[in-house]
Amino acid sequence: MFRAEQRPKATAPPAHTAPTWHRDEEEPTGVVGPGVLAATATIVAMWPYTSVISPGAWSSSVLIVILAVAGGGMLLRRLLRRRTAWLRDAGTFLGQIIVAVAMVTLLVAGDTALFGVFPTPTTVAVFGTLGAAALEAIVFGSAPLDASPALTAAMASGFAGVALLVDHLVTHRSAVLATLLTGIVGAVPMIITLGDTNVVWFVLFALVALFLFRYTARRHPESPRRSSLSVAVGVGAAALVTTLVIAPALPVATSMAGTGVGVTVDASLRLGDDLRQPNPVEVLTIAAKTDVAPYLRLTTLSRFDGRVWQPDRGDLQSQDDGFGTPEWGPEIATEEENTSIRVLRMSSSWLPVPYPATDVQGLSGSWRVSPLNRTLFSRSADAVGNDYTVTSSRLVPTLEQIRAIDAASPVVDPDAEPVELPEIIAERAAEVTAAASTDYDRLIALQNWFRSQFAYSLETPVEEGFDGTGAEAVAQFLDVRSGYCVHFAGAFALMAESLGMQVRIVVGYLPGSLTDEKRGSESVFSVTSDQLHSWPEVLFPGIGWVPFEPTASLGVPTAFRAGVTQGGESGSPATPAPTTAPQSEETSGPEIDRADAGGDSADGAAQRRLDPTPVVLIAFGAVALLLVPALIRIIERRRRFTQARRGDPAAAWAELRDTLIDLQLPVSDADTPRVRAAGLVRDRHVDAETMRRLTDAVEQTNYARSAELQTDLTEPLSEVLQALRRSVDGPTRVRATLLPRSLYAPRAAEPGVAV
Repeated sequence: MFRAEQRPKATAPPAHTAPTWHRDEEEPTGVVGPGVLAATATIVAMWPYTSVISPGAWSSSVLIVILAVAGGGMLLRRLLRRRTAWLRDAGTFLGQIIVAVAMVTLLVAGDTALFGVFPTPTTVAVFGTLGAAALEAIVFGSAPLDASPALTAAMASGFAGVALLVDHLVTHRSAVLATLLTGIVGAVPMIITLGDTNVVWFVLFALVALFLFRYTARRHPESPRRSSLSVAVGVGAAALVTTLVIAPALPVATSMAGTGVGVTVDASLRLGDDLRQPNPVEVLTIAAKTDVAPYLRLTTLSRFDGRVWQPDRGDLQSQDDGFGTPEWGPEIATEEENTSIRVLRMSSSWLPVPYPATDVQGLSGSWRVSPLNRTLFSRSADAVGNDYTVTSSRLVPTLEQIRAIDAASPVVDPDAEPVELPEIIAERAAEVTAAASTDYDRLIALQNWFRSQFAYSLETPVEEGFDGTGAEAVAQFLDVRSGYCVHFAGAFALMAESLGMQVRIVVGYLPGSLTDEKRGSESVFSVTSDQLHSWPEVLFPGIGWVPFEPTASLGVPTAFRAGVTQGGESGSPATPAPTTAPQSEETSGPEIDRADAGGDSADGAAQRRLDPTPVVLIAFGAVALLLVPALIRIIERRRRFTQARRGDPAAAWAELRDTLIDLQLPVSDADTPRVRAAGLVRDRHVDAETMRRLTDAVEQTNYARSAELQTDLTEPLSEVLQALRRSVDGPTRVRATLLPRSLYAPRAAEPGVAV
């Protein structure tokens, strides 16, 4: 048994120097460094959001809140430095919450608060309203979102919480968790918008991670600082190299792992970027008993303010309440169809459905029905991964029936400002439809004019500067006569409205390509990301919303037969059959990637096969990230063993202490080397002679006149560590290897005890 011995005073170290073995506790550090580092990490996490939210007051508000939280933390820790650790942490945390609430209140709703900083019931109500508006903007909007007071409130509140968490993680030297939180928050904009990989941000993030690990590496005063710095620099350099090599190779904009997202669709007509993606991916499959897949709609847009089309936002109801009463009368022939849809790689708050849907099976209750346009919407769920079956009614009115009905008149909002359209829109509409005598014939004339006199192009709108949906863009499109589906649908809608008809625009998908796959007796169709589409619809009372296909070279134009209908061969959005009326044959444009019916079906399947490269890269990156703590610990252990081989007892003792922490064994900073050694021999069955060799080396270094040792300490150190590992169970050893607590566990700063 080990027993403390009285040492001659002549061999004791100077009174002002704590023995090397006793520097287990953390030396007091300043409050400025951790606070500045935490604020910097939070600002780096905030930076990517500037690419998805337009410039405005939100960014300065977020910066002020971050600095206030960090500054408040530094001040409070300074004031509470003589308090116990738990009281200091609790007081600082509570104080930072008060500072964050006061600052956000002052910046967002100071006029409703007491003295501008103390929230009142009115302030709470204002934040509730702003929160709902921010959620609506995020759900219905598309990047870049317009800066608004609602987004300012949401971003300031959100980053107040992020700043608070990062500040305490950094202060407690939890570099791994702080790095993960910074990276996750900063990567969100690139993930949800599927934008290009921001290599500059990844480099800055790697630098922040470097400083975080460098700060953590200094927790051991007994560890040589040059070695700690070399470890931190090595890890940081590896992270930088990995970032520069792997990050640009990740095709974030086109594919993600597993059932990840290939495209994000919102309630807008900003489809150009999605359609211009160089590598389209399969976003969903359709299973149906028909030979041609139906058009699928996501949502509709009916309100035009002169600049953009606004999405319809009618009341929602549960699936059990159905899709509402039919818009068509009993005299209109219908055919019931079942369509099974599996969403693979499309993120949206809407689910694609054929029109008009009457029932749906296979969805959770979070998906709600919008009777206004017979679509499915959710505020909390995402379309990706859903597999469901939709029952719809295919409307097949005769040509005589639809010609006998006038289109509904436009709905005028008395509170809305009147929209002035360029004269060319109404003039061209009147000119093209001059020979038609019914509303339906006027619409067919418009449809045929667009399909025969215009060209499909994804690049012309960009080159000519009218890649938008505003009235001026439509006017320029009518002059240039080249664009893509958004321009065709927008121009058709405004021209039909100028003729006195109620119109709306649909965002959805063109029919998919037939594959060789079968799902029971049903044929399977593949829909790719470049088949995202928009088309106009006109309301005919007693029939419902009738879609038209004006986009040149795409789909099948709408037409109805006289007297009889031809079922099973239709292909327009409403699935009416082609007729002898003037029309173009069904062709494929850039938005459709159809497999050649006479070609090699294996090649067609290969074109739709998921590229495994992104999956492998992301999996590799995730595994590498999880192994970073273990790698750091291995490097540190090898460095200490190298020093122990040269006879450095301080390195050996530091490795012993960290191993105890990793294995979750009790460690007291008040123990002398002999007391700690005696406890390990007694409780962990460590060999007494082996333990004595380490203890003698430590004591000789601290008390002998000459601290130079030439004894190799790796053998006793290895034996002691092995004995400690054998004394715990397997799961504890695994946790100690993969997530070593010595890297991030906070250390209590206890007063030193000299012997």
